[in-house]
Amino acid sequence: QVQLVESGGGLVQAGGSLRLSCAASGSIFSINAMAWYRQAPGKQRELVAAVTSGRNTNYTDSVKGRFTISRDNAKNTVYLQMNSLKPEDTAVYYCNVRASSTWYAPRADYWGQGTQVTVSS
Repeated sequence: QVQLVESGGGLVQAGGSLRLSCAASGSIFSINAMAWYRQAPGKQRELVAAVTSGRNTNYTDSVKGRFTISRDNAKNTVYLQMNSLKPEDTAVYYCNVRASSTWYAPRADYWGQGTQVTVSS
């Protein structure tokens, strides 16, 4: 099993910055894609940003130029640097990791517990 622990959420004023971290631990053979999702009240969960094992990145249009996703493979950790935050970025942010626990196990998706990000206007 793979466990994910997130940190870095909080309350910030519009225009401010936050950095989210998500560390994976447990039985890990390999980690493929790592991503951040978010879910605002009354809305569906949406993909914010993703990074592959080769460090290719993808962002939803609304955060391009403001958010940066990165990963530290040695630490099994993914980060989300969020700059120029807007009230509409307010949501619970979830870390997602696609990983294999052994060499013969199929890849599976694992989720963090979520961290609240609140941006005040």
